[in-house]
Amino acid sequence: MTAMANGHYADDARGWGMTAWWRQTGGGLPRTFWYLWTATLINRLGSFVAIYLGVYLVSVRHFDPSYAGMVIGLHGAGSALGTLVGGIVADRWGRRPAMLSGNVAAAATALGLGLTGRPVAIAALTLALGLFLGVARPAFTATIIDVVGERDRLRALTLNYWAINIGFSVAATVAGVLIRADPLLLFVLNAAVLLGTAALIALKVPESRPAPDAVGPRVRADRGGLGAVLRDRVFLTFTALTGLIWLCIEANAMLPVALRADGLPASAYGPVIAVNGLMIVAGQLFVPRLIARFDRSRTIAMAAVVIGAGFVVTAMADTVLLYALSVLVWTLGEMMMTPANSALTADLSPAAQRGRYQGVYSLGYAFASFAGPTVSGLVTGRFGDTALWLGLGGLALLVALGNLVAGPTRTRRIEGLRAPTPALARPEPAPV
Repeated sequence: MTAMANGHYADDARGWGMTAWWRQTGGGLPRTFWYLWTATLINRLGSFVAIYLGVYLVSVRHFDPSYAGMVIGLHGAGSALGTLVGGIVADRWGRRPAMLSGNVAAAATALGLGLTGRPVAIAALTLALGLFLGVARPAFTATIIDVVGERDRLRALTLNYWAINIGFSVAATVAGVLIRADPLLLFVLNAAVLLGTAALIALKVPESRPAPDAVGPRVRADRGGLGAVLRDRVFLTFTALTGLIWLCIEANAMLPVALRADGLPASAYGPVIAVNGLMIVAGQLFVPRLIARFDRSRTIAMAAVVIGAGFVVTAMADTVLLYALSVLVWTLGEMMMTPANSALTADLSPAAQRGRYQGVYSLGYAFASFAGPTVSGLVTGRFGDTALWLGLGGLALLVALGNLVAGPTRTRRIEGLRAPTPALARPEPAPV
């Protein structure tokens, strides 16, 4: 069999043996990537505050749920603003300044948040925490793209997504224990983890921002603002389509309502939604081998169709088993879509503007995080949950069609960005 177009997985006599599989999945990636991967895992293993903030505010601080919802919204707003600022910092001053300043400032803010009980201070610090965490994210992804070759991008970004989900799954479990033991531990350990992430980056991850003489003259004239990204209609269309499909997934906030409407106990929601996390942790690393041979836009379109099919199954479900099946179906689509989306974002981003492109791309998810639960609640309240799930299925099909139509234009854009330029040296970590 021939090698795949967008990856370098070559089938041989070793077949699907675990050694050969791991070599094809994680082999050949630079040391800097593995330091970044480790930083991701550590960071997400300690992301206690973001996971349990609502529970903490209502159960420990005894604030009104409406106040807790507002504060959580401020965290999301701060994160959206932070990704824009972080993208500019990463491109103008470097990836390391953005990652180090973001993590250190977030650590101090998390600790302050755990020590205060004043409503105004909590709201302000939560906004700041979201902002500082957002500042580090575009630089982090841009560094992965900088240090990993184009043919390895898909599997590198998949491995990073896998680490995020492992860390989140463990953190959600540990945070439940910590909040019962001593709620302040949530904030102290989260701050310690953020400082540990910063220390690992400071010691092991070199600056990877492309030198000014390694990019074209038009990019050298770039002043470092968001204008270049906001004028890129191809990329903005892609970001909008991505936001819409994430809106579909975030609309699963209404899944507990649907379960109750079918007379199922509230406790059924845990096992049903757990299918999502279990599938991603157990199966995500097999995805690159399956999708690497296909065009990115077509892969994303197919993923959107699968996600839409999952919501159609949800509309027909009336038992725990059928609801679990619906989660299984749309999770398969999410597993296909996420690494392909990340790789396509990298393909569409000029090397000197990767931080800002990552920041703007993150706005699609920020929009979905707000609009998904909001819109799904309004639709369910007015038309019922069946109309919601069928509507989401239809929206997913429209996103699939949009990706197919936009595919040729994206391909031409990517080919233009791949025009010959001076070779970029791949940085390796300096000795400690």
